[in-house]
Amino acid sequence: MKYKEEILEAEGQVYSVKWSPSLKKHEDCLLIGDLELDAEIWLNKNRTSTTKSKSIIVKTVMLLLSLGLSIFILRNIVSSTVLSWESGINPSYNKSLRLSPLGKRETSPKWINIFEKTSDITYGLSPPWYPTPKGGTTSKWTESYKKAQKLVNQMSLTEKVNITTGTGWQMGLAVGNTGPAIHAGFPSLALQDGPLGIRFSDNITAFPAGITTGATWNKQLMYARGKAMGKEARMKGVNVLLGPCVGPLGRMPAGGRNWEGFGADPVLQGIAAAETIRGIQEEGVMATVKHFVGNEQEHYRQRFETHNNEYALSVNIDDRTLHELYGWPFQNTIKVGVASVMCSYQMVNNSYACQNSKLINGYLKDELGFSGFVQSDWAAQDSGVASALAGLDMSMPGDGLRMGDGKPFWGQELTKSIFNGSVPIERLNDMVTRVVAAWYQLGQDDRAKFDRNGPNFSSWTKNRTGVLHPGSPDDQPKVVVNQYIEAQGSGNETHSTIARQVAAEGTVLLKNSGILPLNPNYSPENNIKLRIGIFGEDSSSGKGPNFCEDRGCNQGTLGSGWGSGSVEFPYLISPADALKKALDKDKFNITVFPNNTLSSNTTTSILKDQDICIVFASADSGEGYITYNGNTGDRNNLFLQNGGDELIKGVANSCGDSNGDTIVVIHSVGPVIMESFVHHSNIKAIIWANLPGQESGNALTDVLLGKVNPSGKLPYSIGKSLEDYGPGAKVLYNSSLTVPQLTFEEGLYIDYRHFERYDIKPTYPFGFGLSYTKFEYNNLVVTKVLEKSELPSPRPAGVNPPTYPSTIPDIRESLFPTGFRKLKKYIYPYISNITDVKESHYPYPDGYYDEQSPSPAGGDEGGNPDLWNIYASVSVEITNIGHVAGKEVAQLYVSFEDVEINDSEDIDFPIKVLRQFEKVDLDVGETKTIQFHLTRRDLSYWDVIKQNWVMPTGGCITLLVGASSQDLRLSGYY
Repeated sequence: MKYKEEILEAEGQVYSVKWSPSLKKHEDCLLIGDLELDAEIWLNKNRTSTTKSKSIIVKTVMLLLSLGLSIFILRNIVSSTVLSWESGINPSYNKSLRLSPLGKRETSPKWINIFEKTSDITYGLSPPWYPTPKGGTTSKWTESYKKAQKLVNQMSLTEKVNITTGTGWQMGLAVGNTGPAIHAGFPSLALQDGPLGIRFSDNITAFPAGITTGATWNKQLMYARGKAMGKEARMKGVNVLLGPCVGPLGRMPAGGRNWEGFGADPVLQGIAAAETIRGIQEEGVMATVKHFVGNEQEHYRQRFETHNNEYALSVNIDDRTLHELYGWPFQNTIKVGVASVMCSYQMVNNSYACQNSKLINGYLKDELGFSGFVQSDWAAQDSGVASALAGLDMSMPGDGLRMGDGKPFWGQELTKSIFNGSVPIERLNDMVTRVVAAWYQLGQDDRAKFDRNGPNFSSWTKNRTGVLHPGSPDDQPKVVVNQYIEAQGSGNETHSTIARQVAAEGTVLLKNSGILPLNPNYSPENNIKLRIGIFGEDSSSGKGPNFCEDRGCNQGTLGSGWGSGSVEFPYLISPADALKKALDKDKFNITVFPNNTLSSNTTTSILKDQDICIVFASADSGEGYITYNGNTGDRNNLFLQNGGDELIKGVANSCGDSNGDTIVVIHSVGPVIMESFVHHSNIKAIIWANLPGQESGNALTDVLLGKVNPSGKLPYSIGKSLEDYGPGAKVLYNSSLTVPQLTFEEGLYIDYRHFERYDIKPTYPFGFGLSYTKFEYNNLVVTKVLEKSELPSPRPAGVNPPTYPSTIPDIRESLFPTGFRKLKKYIYPYISNITDVKESHYPYPDGYYDEQSPSPAGGDEGGNPDLWNIYASVSVEITNIGHVAGKEVAQLYVSFEDVEINDSEDIDFPIKVLRQFEKVDLDVGETKTIQFHLTRRDLSYWDVIKQNWVMPTGGCITLLVGASSQDLRLSGYY
């Protein structure tokens, strides 16, 4: 190939740059800094040809190039590793370009790329990490891997491929189905959403959402909810439950799926997810933690979904922020043995998350010691060989770029890749061994405990009979697909009890001027009943909770957000119905106005004729494939929906002819701006009810009437405006770039960390919540368990992983069996002809054969075992000094402001970060001592140079305990 040479002048210097004439140079070139770069042009056709240019000397070249009709990013990184093929556009797509740095390593990595003249410098590029670390190196999984090795040794190549590849969208009863290894005796696995119950199923529980569970700050309830979900999954024949969710973390308060997670803090998310997973997996069901990692918004999260964009968004996250923020909760879940991790749709540092070798191989499997399997989100796989080499273990649902296209990246293509050498046989063996080991680890081989007959329900029809593979257009016989098995529990173990308790404890009392709790034993004077008016669509049943597919609309009382994380409600108790049932009609006159419009004279008359008005409003969001009222997954703003703000103000202004008291109840997926009504003199109480699930009205009534003393705490901050959350909190709704870019420039500073850094006072702070009683904190004692030391103990030697013969079987064994009847669009592992296997010209990525040094932060599940050793304990006494029993959440924060760092490099720390919490139940006058345990990781920061967790040994680490992030009453030092 011939190259065009041009002379560029910048900053008084002249440079010679060569490029292919097929590339169109952007007019604006920016050249700064010193670096020798080797430019490499990929013009791939069928992944075969590459051409390398001569070296060019530039001053850190940052160019915007137009490749054909696509804008691509020319960028560089100063680091010890060259840029890989995985960075940016996949080589399987015609054209891409990369730069590889030469010369000595710089100690501080600097990430730069530029996309247009006005772009900011952004973080980018995910360096290569190959090959995939083998599973089975951690002691807790040893026996399961031994069993898996024995079984995998009995499998044919096509059986192995079958286990790693889904059968296709709607090609089984579950939302995800793997093929079986029939001769070896391994069943098809059923994978089913989701994070708050069993999606598309009957006779199950619609649990409160993750965000409501996080608001309980109750570890025991987090575990109990998880265990109930696990039991229902097992009873429905589900092998792998697609939850819990810790990504998104909540960087953007308007993010569509924040409600599926547990709150805008990595510690709260990590503890809640770990407890949930313990519960699920104790029932023998494999849990899946998702979405790994950086899936913070719905717009542009996947190709084709937003504005039909050809490529997904790239979120660009620096190393420290990954470790201390977005990766933190995943580390907790791996520590407790989660069976599966789901990689997300979007790119991370310009490499698709499901083919990002640095994230999956280097971080997840090496550093964090993950022993389970990595599965793709549905149609999040964007390549065949590249994703296999990067560490993906299971393709879901098995199709290619679009669900239901029947054109897989794996399946028969993976079989071919083994025969032509594109994918090493040892990678396939590790993929299938990880899946089988997880199956053994959860005891699913025990037929007495786990039914191998698959799901007893269909995700695709509510009828008793149906076809097994509705995604195929071929004729199929109808069979029984729905057995209507009861899974909700019974008697004292009914799951509705747990759902109601979680919803009640997840309710946050934000304001109370003495009006609550309402007295259900009110005694009318002169037979005059207390008049209570209930206002708003959100108070009532509307058209029913399942009126919109996947809960994709905000009508009636809001019980959950929308999308794949939702479930079919068996019922939904509305607040209006529950209150009418709970209040004696001989003492109370209840009027319900289930409408958000207060324009009629009748409405005005109803409002004036009340003593107390309870007004309901809501804000909804969900997954990006659904748009409701112009909100495509993410919310367009932080205001209440369906005229909620005006409704609240109208009720407060007119209730009781302006002499009545107003109680506001809000159901929301996340923060809303409340400044227009929060200080209204007639609003005496505000209740934040989150997303309460099927027991919504009952749980709220328990709180309103004092049966349950509110003990929920906010799992995020409620700001006065979207701007209060900082520039990084804004959703990227539109982008002119072919590959939209979203750089997490704020680093560690999201939610309360941002508010505190910039001294912004929120409406209500993170961790805040009132009670009907009061608590006093006393006698904080810090006990040093272990002495400070800068670095963790050396990484321990792991267990030897399973080994297999490296021989490739006879290709004829992988042909379709004679007389085999194929279903259209079903994903098979077989090949049709031996000639289908072509000689491989697929280039392995740079760095594939480089020897990788194991991370010093690794060594076991969850990382270096020393990270989990307790270095300090904190005890504190809490006394209930009020007049009713109640529960208090004591929160422990760590501040590094008074530490001394030995390195010359300046380390920036948030003012404080949450590190532990405990919930305590106290009778009137009762005092209890609670204990917090702080691990090495809790007391450390991630050092990007040492590539390890570093504990500051100079100065003091401050330990703060209190009732919220802004109400810290005691302090001590370590």
